[in-house]
Amino acid sequence: MNGIEIGQPSTVFGIDPGASGGIACWRRDEPILALPMAETEGDQIELIRELIAGDESVAFVELVGGYTGKPQPGGAMFKFGRGFGFTLGVLQTLGVRVELVPPQKWQKPLGLGTRSSCATSSEWKAKLRACAQRLYPKLKPTLATADAILILEFGLKSLRVGAAKQ
Repeated sequence: MNGIEIGQPSTVFGIDPGASGGIACWRRDEPILALPMAETEGDQIELIRELIAGDESVAFVELVGGYTGKPQPGGAMFKFGRGFGFTLGVLQTLGVRVELVPPQKWQKPLGLGTRSSCATSSEWKAKLRACAQRLYPKLKPTLATADAILILEFGLKSLRVGAAKQ
């Protein structure tokens, strides 16, 4: 995997945007944290602000598209896009470097295959959760945090940051 050219970060985030997503965070010399996405925009600002440690931070954020594989009401997609944009704005305002990663990019190095290899969306989400549980059993990954944990794992490997398994 190619490393991203930045200084050694003190904080690395893996973020699965959206109301049902999550945030995983590695801070130098601390255990990894995995939390569901904050319920309000104000809570999200405070959470990210509290998690930043030191000067250099980078967030690997799943790059989401407007189509999720099934028809969505326009209002639902608008709400999702608004939340995605809000998360990017918070990160950039707080001085966190943002790396957008499409699902295929972070899933391939983890050997997860593709979503189409599973019969249902629920089966796919369970597969992602199981992978996160194997990598970080002490974090007790949930459906809300599993993708964020796996995105963080991809980010740490991309940066070649050493993180002890939790």
